[in-house]
Amino acid sequence: MGDGEKDRDTRLDDRETLRRHVELQARRIRKARKERQTLLAQTTYLGTLGLLFVVPVAAGAYLGLWIDSRSDEYSVLWTITLLLLGVVIGALNVYIFIRTKG
Repeated sequence: MGDGEKDRDTRLDDRETLRRHVELQARRIRKARKERQTLLAQTTYLGTLGLLFVVPVAAGAYLGLWIDSRSDEYSVLWTITLLLLGVVIGALNVYIFIRTKG
C-alpha cells in the first residue's frame, strides 16, 4: 500500500468518526427537546416548592400564637420558637424534595 492510499483511508476513517459524532449529538438534541419541561410543569414544580416551605412556617406561627394566647401574660416565646422551627422544617422539606426530584 502506498502513502496516498493510507492518507485516503485515514481521511475516510476521520469522516466516519465525525459522522458518528454528529449523529450522536443530533440524537441528544432531539431527546433534550422531547424531555424539556413545559411552562405548566415548571410552574407546578415551583408552586410545590413554595407550599413545602410556607405550610410548616404558617403552621408553626399559628400554633405558637395559639399557645401564647392561652397564657395570662403577654408572651411571644412560643410564636417565635415555632415560627423558627417551621422555617427549619420548611427548608428541609424543600431540600429533600429537590434531592429526590432532581
